Amino acid sequence: MMSQPRNLTTAFSINSIPFDEDYHPAESTRLTTNFANLARGTTRRENLRNALGMIDNRFNALASWDNPRADRYSVKLDIISVEMSIAGGKAFPLIEILKTTVVDHETDTLIEGIVGNNFSSYVRDYDFSVVLPEHNCNEPTFSLPDDFGDLHGSLFKSFLRSDTYRCHFGKPPVICISASSSKTYHRTANRHPIMGVEYRQDEPSSTDRYFAKMGMQVRYFMPPGSVAPLAFYFIGDLLGDYSSLQLISTISTMDTFQRIYRPEIYNANAAAGALYQPNLKHQDYSLTRIVYDRDERSRLAVEQGKFAEEHFIKPYRAVLAQWSANAAV
Repeated sequence: MMSQPRNLTTAFSINSIPFDEDYHPAESTRLTTNFANLARGTTRRENLRNALGMIDNRFNALASWDNPRADRYSVKLDIISVEMSIAGGKAFPLIEILKTTVVDHETDTLIEGIVGNNFSSYVRDYDFSVVLPEHNCNEPTFSLPDDFGDLHGSLFKSFLRSDTYRCHFGKPPVICISASSSKTYHRTANRHPIMGVEYRQDEPSSTDRYFAKMGMQVRYFMPPGSVAPLAFYFIGDLLGDYSSLQLISTISTMDTFQRIYRPEIYNANAAAGALYQPNLKHQDYSLTRIVYDRDERSRLAVEQGKFAEEHFIKPYRAVLAQWSANAAV
């Protein structure tokens, strides 16, 4: 049993809201969250409708068996917002993830999907947008602080161990993000019927190390119909713990988001080769019909990292440091 600082009590709470054509970001939502970015401006409803349509089309293309018209399934998405309170204090918005549910229109049934998928965190914004730049300021070579990601990892693992998580979700999360543009990926001979061809890299990225402190390992797969490998972070057995339809729900959702957010990589006009390095300056790609402000997202990440520092890190710095150290024992 994990020991905790005397008098420290923590509590998690979960709120869920559908991600559909009527979605409006809540006031507590991180504005850098990918799905929140799509739901602002004059084209918000068209953005959402097109993105959701892309997800459903991608799902049916992958789930092609017993699906002759490629319209048997659709994906229902729910935004899961997690708040944490310390010692009975004001709840702080900790993370946001997505939960997928598969709708089978032929049998009129709902099939449990995967929780995780997209991952957003104020504390991660603080680590990458505040801590990391300050640590490397005026330094000749880039490096990570020794304790980089320790607190965030402890917070995440504590949430997964909580009764709150266990009451809402039956399996560990799977998080899917873009491959690192600083690494080279090597295609392997391993091929999965749903996940596609597996890629590997020579050494972990800073993001890989960060997720490792959350208790997650990573594998890279380029699913059928994709043009670049995606990074899948998971706990346990990625290929054995989830059904084909569950894996497809994550692939269809996150491959669609990446085509919108990083079209230079994931909507390129040629697929990755045996050796592949993602490049955001790549010119041979196609744009989707969805408006996305990548510059705004980068700017807001810094602002929200500073928000986390002011409202969460500084007020609880000493007790969080002790709690995180105990959690690692």
